[in-house]
Amino acid sequence: MESSKLVPAIVLTDLSATEQERISTIRNSVALTDSQSVTTYGLSAQSGIAEFSESILAEIVNKDAGFVGTALSSLLTTVKDLDVDSLQSGGALSKIPVIGKIFSAARSFIQRYEKLSVQIERITGELEKARMNILRDITMLDGLFQKNSLSLRELDLFIVAGQELLAELETVQIPAIEAKATESGDPRDAQALQDARQFASRFEKKLHDLKLSRMVSIQMNPQIRLIQNNNQLLVEKIQTSILTTIPLWKGQIVIAIALFRQKKAVDLQREVTDTTNELLMKNAEMLKDSSIQVARESERGIVDMETLRKVNGDLIATIEETLKIQSEGRQKRQIAEVELKKLESDLKQKLIGATNR
Repeated sequence: MESSKLVPAIVLTDLSATEQERISTIRNSVALTDSQSVTTYGLSAQSGIAEFSESILAEIVNKDAGFVGTALSSLLTTVKDLDVDSLQSGGALSKIPVIGKIFSAARSFIQRYEKLSVQIERITGELEKARMNILRDITMLDGLFQKNSLSLRELDLFIVAGQELLAELETVQIPAIEAKATESGDPRDAQALQDARQFASRFEKKLHDLKLSRMVSIQMNPQIRLIQNNNQLLVEKIQTSILTTIPLWKGQIVIAIALFRQKKAVDLQREVTDTTNELLMKNAEMLKDSSIQVARESERGIVDMETLRKVNGDLIATIEETLKIQSEGRQKRQIAEVELKKLESDLKQKLIGATNR
């Protein structure tokens, strides 16, 4: 069985007496006369790995930052909708009809802030609930980490026991059966030799599967720690939002209202004068701009030369690029045809070689 020598062996140097006894028990559970022992070998350890994998997958899918991110985004959108800038001047023209409109803007803002406060408290409660759930998940993942470590160790014991058994099959049992079959010439002994070789081949494949499962288990522990780390970051983000960001928003909104009321009297005193001056300047500027635009448009042709030059240049560039792409396509197809012929020739040679074996 040369192929088994190509598979790296698993070596355990820290085996306890209990584990050594467990390896012996595992070895004794496999017999050449029991073909089903290969099928069930290491099945319990592999099943444990599969269950852990499903748990990890569910954790990745269900414990995403989606809920927290949605709550924070909803809160951010609500605060932005409050529009603190609306407390400032909305433009001179909007204030001409009724000066009292500014007072209405302030009252409307305060009413919207009162509604926002209720929403902030609700979202804060949801974030706190999410924080507690994530903390419980972190504890659950610690248990999952321990379970996976135990399952990995059990899998190692099955692999080590299997390696010892496979070595015994290849170096002791099968040579003995082969010698007996050669000496006796009995068809039954020859069949026994064939059965033993098939058993060893199947067992080698089973060991390979166990080693693949072992690698999955090895990869799982850092995955668990990564999820835990992400959960820790989420908890910290939630705590920052609850303890710092949200109170900061509330305070800044209150400050914005206070500042608005503070400067309201001064703004009202200069509103009429500023509005009149701004209107005069805007009308003069609009008249100037309008006159210049009318004069320019009356002197323009139907189509600008710059437009014609741009269109002509783009057309030429399009034609050149199209020709280039077509040329490159032909070259790639020629190369592909040569490669296809080579692949076909290689396949034929391999098939001919396989037939002659």
